[in-house]
Amino acid sequence: MKFKIILLQVLLFAISFSFAQTIYGFDPDTVKAQKFDMGKMWTFENPPTKYFQEEYGFTPSKEWLEKMQKSALKFGGGCSASFISEDGLIMTNHHCVRGILPTVQADNENILKDGFYAKELSEERRVPNLKVEQLLFIKDVSDEIHDEMSKGTSDSEKIELREKKIDELITKYSKEIPDLVFRVISLYNGGKYSLYGYKVYDDIRLVFVPELFVAKLGGDYDNFTYPRYGLDCAFLRAYENNKPVKTNFYFKWNTDGIVEDQPVFVVGNPGRTDRINTMAQIEFERDVRYPMMVKMLKDLYKIYEELVNDSNAEDFKLIARLYSIGNALKVYEGTYKGLLDPFLIARKKDFENQFRNAVKSNQELNKKYGNIWEELAQSRIEARKSANKIFAFSIGGFYSPQYLLIASKLVGLIEDFKNEKISKEKYDSLLTTIYPSDLNYQLQRKLLLVQLKVWQDNLSADSEVIKKLIGNNSIEKAADKILSESYFASKEKFDELIKKNPDEILNSDDPFIYFIKNTKDELNKLLDENKARSQREEIMNQMLGEALYAVYGDAIPPDATGTLRLADGIVKGYDYNGTRAPIKTTFYGALDRYYSFDKKFPFNLPSYWENLPSEFDLSTPLNFVSTNDIVGGNSGSAVLNINAEVVGLAFDGNIESLPNNFIYTTEANRTVSVSALGMIEAIRDLYKAEKLSDEIIAGKRK
Repeated sequence: MKFKIILLQVLLFAISFSFAQTIYGFDPDTVKAQKFDMGKMWTFENPPTKYFQEEYGFTPSKEWLEKMQKSALKFGGGCSASFISEDGLIMTNHHCVRGILPTVQADNENILKDGFYAKELSEERRVPNLKVEQLLFIKDVSDEIHDEMSKGTSDSEKIELREKKIDELITKYSKEIPDLVFRVISLYNGGKYSLYGYKVYDDIRLVFVPELFVAKLGGDYDNFTYPRYGLDCAFLRAYENNKPVKTNFYFKWNTDGIVEDQPVFVVGNPGRTDRINTMAQIEFERDVRYPMMVKMLKDLYKIYEELVNDSNAEDFKLIARLYSIGNALKVYEGTYKGLLDPFLIARKKDFENQFRNAVKSNQELNKKYGNIWEELAQSRIEARKSANKIFAFSIGGFYSPQYLLIASKLVGLIEDFKNEKISKEKYDSLLTTIYPSDLNYQLQRKLLLVQLKVWQDNLSADSEVIKKLIGNNSIEKAADKILSESYFASKEKFDELIKKNPDEILNSDDPFIYFIKNTKDELNKLLDENKARSQREEIMNQMLGEALYAVYGDAIPPDATGTLRLADGIVKGYDYNGTRAPIKTTFYGALDRYYSFDKKFPFNLPSYWENLPSEFDLSTPLNFVSTNDIVGGNSGSAVLNINAEVVGLAFDGNIESLPNNFIYTTEANRTVSVSALGMIEAIRDLYKAEKLSDEIIAGKRK
């Protein structure tokens, strides 16, 4: 009998193995996590000096690390940058300044179309509301915060105590060092905390940008691909007291270029990764959130693509918007495809199993952290029940039509008036300011189609919202019907509506008011439930981070948090599409894209590319690839050699890099950078910006 049981087990294993091989082409149970699956985004608190010595044969000195840290900058709301001259010259990406270029141009200028160069300091244009930040102070404050949190008896109390302690620390150090702005940074999901002090520069002036079509040749078609041919760079300058900043910390320029297998380092501020997440959390993203976002972004992209084509690609604001949406779509879609890759998922599962087993095998760790995975799994099961409805009932400023936003403001205003939070005079006054004066009705109708699709994709067919606002109609017919019945479809109709008394407005049969009234209470209830769940998960995630640090220590860097990191890698080509990607591309390739696509958008270049200056060397490297670990937020990061010299400017990752949010790989995942040689060649010999090129090479303005 025992032999039969063993034989049956062997047969079942063989069948299971054969089935896995048939489905996946490999057995997921044999896939092993790799050493750097959790990434190489090292903090400056714990630089991996021993690893650098073993891997690259050099030990970074204290001076080297200080230069790396203090020459790098956090740029604006979501990019990186660095000082590259002692006179405050800043290097970042064109796409990091794309949205703010219209704020500095004169009435007769179009900087996106024509580019910009300030030959003299007096011509440099101050960018309104732009700040860059230089990290000068780091202190570990984990013990203070964890000790305070331990006094709490509930999740909300622990979070409240944490926030109070953070405020105390910031207040204390702000008084001691008033020249810096302090923030407490959560690392390992709160497993550790660091206090960062930043010097903030708020007088930033534009020096140079190329044309949009030169910076982003190929538009969304070439986005997240390689080989690439984009001059995605921009140069600005920091001022203090109306004079260029004098800084001791800046990166010098390298004019030797790069070679295959050369070590390179990216210093910047990667926005966010979720590599520490449990499999239950990752599967929620894969099954719920990413499909929702991909569907919506595809519909939104189609709309803006039509609008750009309708304008013959001459409306540069529309083009910039299209590129932003296209970028978001490729990020979500590329990450989603990565999450559907059974091999990557198998690697993540193996890491989780190793991590859990390490916790379970330690009695003390198991007692404190052993239940984390089960509790997070149950929490994500509960989250699945309401996620789609929350998405459908929420109004998104990114994709929802203005009509819904106006209706929401109107209903809120009426409720404030009825609850005596505002006077009749205030109510009457605010009514007249709700409706925008420059509403693009063509765009709003298209956005309504996106919104209707969001409802249709995320609500059940028997939903009252679906029955009332869509019914048996097609999306197109439902949109036409809604607009024909709504007071919000024109300013004239809206003016009629606000003449009614508040109760008449609320009781009107307007479709947009119907949506607000009939979803608001349920949405608030779901959001309250979600908030309580999120607070619990926040505590569990912190415990997960504590456990990770307890098991692996500094060998695993913390997830990206939008703060400064140092990422090592090598210059390396890779196999793709049946061929081999070279480590670099040249300006010849840009010219080839222009002619191969018949000079049509988005492969169009300015007309002077047909008559280039004789001294402009088309064989100069333009873009190159390396294995550095980057993610959104690293845009504008300097790429440096072992001597801390600029060899490039990171501006993208390839399509294979997009699952980076959850796992770092090196097989085909590549950082794409603008070559230092390509930038200087274009600035000096194409744009004739000699004073700028001289400053870049010399590291100071002459």
